This record gives sequence, structure tokens and C-alpha cells, in this order.
Amino acid sequence: MTVALGVSGGIAAYKAAEIARGLMERGFQVQVIMTAAAQRFVRPLTFAALTGRKVITALFAGDQEQGSAESAIEHVALAQETDLLLVAPATANLLARFAQGLASDFLATFYLAFQGPVVLAPAMNANMWRHPATQSNLARLRERGHVIIEPEQGALACGMVGPGRLAETGQIIKTVVGLLERRHDLAGECVLVTAGPTQEPLDPVRFISNRSSGKMGYALAEAAAARGARVILVSGPVQLPAPAGVELVRVQTAREMRAAVLARLPECTIIIKAAAVADYCLAEPRPEKIKKSNERLLLELDPTPDILAEVGARKGERLLVGFAAETGELVAEARRKLLAKNCDMVVANRIEQAFGSDENEVTLVLRTGQVISLPRARKHELAHQILDQVLSLRSALRAAR
Repeated sequence: MTVALGVSGGIAAYKAAEIARGLMERGFQVQVIMTAAAQRFVRPLTFAALTGRKVITALFAGDQEQGSAESAIEHVALAQETDLLLVAPATANLLARFAQGLASDFLATFYLAFQGPVVLAPAMNANMWRHPATQSNLARLRERGHVIIEPEQGALACGMVGPGRLAETGQIIKTVVGLLERRHDLAGECVLVTAGPTQEPLDPVRFISNRSSGKMGYALAEAAAARGARVILVSGPVQLPAPAGVELVRVQTAREMRAAVLARLPECTIIIKAAAVADYCLAEPRPEKIKKSNERLLLELDPTPDILAEVGARKGERLLVGFAAETGELVAEARRKLLAKNCDMVVANRIEQAFGSDENEVTLVLRTGQVISLPRARKHELAHQILDQVLSLRSALRAAR
């Protein structure tokens, strides 16, 4: 596997040499790409000697100091050969250019052409790290699913003490290795994910719904696709872009979601029901807008289809994961749901932590009897941790048969 190691201009650039050596010791090929500013701190020859490859230092071949780019489209060819992009250190300037999509040098142009996992390890002055512009850029990059290895607290080269030191090289290498090792572990699988709320119409303008943002389900779909699975995402109404490489089926109501899930069930090997399906609906929505009056309005609501229970009854050898957002006893309710719906795993979380946030902490209740707590993390990282446990659980269940 090949890692593209981007090095941008900061005092921590010298640590990138240790990162390159550590990755190569673990069997990875490393192609170093340096910005012009990075070359003021470390010479390209250092990385060329470590990796055995010429270092890319400019977009056009004639501008290369240790040139390896043979043409102005080298960034496209290299992007097709690379398994992961790591930038360490990532300066505030580099983060801003990535966030805005500015293709101003080879590294930024390569970033736009690359479709695989991206790991960014920022390092900068503490005030620059805290600045709202930097935090806004980081938020945008996280939304794209990039892994941010946050800098450490400590004494900085500028004399300040605070956040900004490049994370330990061992941590950076471990993160990269972990991502690459699990990149293709879902190859050959078909994963069906449901996400978001449903909307149950009352009249032409009103509906019953909930506060689910769909972020957890979308993160799971994106993570499964990144790990080689074919992914079908059945989504209620959300304000999220479709994940790359995922088949998206849009629905509005619980009945529509049920029909979409059951229609695709025979194709799937893993079903993850992360949607927050409305529990009740109006059997016959009013054809005319309900007019406001001083009288109390009474509506008789019917229960919506129990999609999770129906899938549980039909799942066969498929692995089924349910979700439970609760206000009461978390583990007890998750265990009840697991048994009642014939799930193999239930992902339980507190309602106040579940909806809308980019972060979450969850408890996994497994058919094997295990209870696993996953600490608070970004939903994209939680998605991978959940999928890790899904694969581990399936192996355990198959071994027990």
C-alpha cells in the first residue's frame, strides 16, 4: 500500500521524517509531497534518502528541485495509485486551502484529485489553532470525513504554552495503519443503512417528525463504503449531502422506509437500522390544511410499521444492528430491544447526546451478552468503531454455530 505524506511548512516538519521511516518499517510505500514552505525547514533530499523515492516539490516538472512529476497531470496519476493521504504537519494555511479547495500547489491539487481516506495532523501557534477561522476550516474538513489528529498541549517553538504541538509520531502512525488495515475488510459485503427521521403528514403542510439529523447513519454508510462494502442508504428527509460511492434511496414516511428496506433486504448481508422512525402517524392525512380555531384539536394516531421487528423476523443469516435513543435505563432498554426485535447488536445512546451533534458516545449491547462502551468521539470515528465491533461480533456468532 502507498501513503502520500504531505509535509507543509512548520517547525514540526522535521518530525515527518520519523513518520516516513515508521510507515516504511510497517511495510508501506511512502511518497513525500512537500510545499515550498516545508523545504525551508527540511531539504527534500532527507525524504528521498529515507523513502528511496524522489520527492515531489512543485506542480510542474521544470520547477522540481528533486523532481518526480513528469507532467502537469501527475497529481491525477499519483492519486490513483495512493491508498491514503497523510499531511503532517498540517499548517493553518494548508488547512484553509484544503477547506476552500484552492489548488495552488501540487499538494493541494493532489488533495482535490484524491478520493481515499485523508488524515490531517495540524501543528501551529496556539492562537492560530484557537482562531475561529481555523476551527471553521477544521469543521468543514471533518464534515468530509477526514480524520483530524488534534495537536497536543505543551511548549511551542514561539515560546507560548498551549495547544499546537504536533501529535506524537507514534499516534499518527498508529492511526494511519489502523485506517489502512480496515480499509477493505467489508469487501464483498452489501450493507443496508437507514438514517434520519421520517415525516408523517397531518395535512398538506404539517407533519409529525423528530429531531434526528441523520449524521450517525450517514457516517456509518460512508465508513462502510470506505471499507469496501457496497452500501445502500435509505434516508429520511435530512440536510446532508449524499456520501460518495453510496446508493441513496430517499423516503419520507415510515411506510415508504419499510417498503424500501424490505425490497432491498435480499441483497444485503448486514443491516444497520440507525433511522429514528416516527412511532405514530395519522392513518388518513387531512386533504385540506387544518385551520386554526379556539377549539381543541384531537387527532387519532395509529402506530407506524415496526420495521426493525419485521427485519428481525426475516433476517436469516444476516447481521442486524438496531439503535436505541433513550432517556431512561440505557443498557436494560437496549437489551430488551435486542431480544424483542431479534437484533444481533443494539447501539444505545442518550437522547440529549444523540440528535444534531457531530459527536456522540454510545453503548453497544451484543447478542453474546457483551456490553461495550465507546467514549465520546466524532460520529465518523464512532462509525468505524461500530463497524469494527460488527465484524468482530459476526465472527464470534459464526464460530458459535
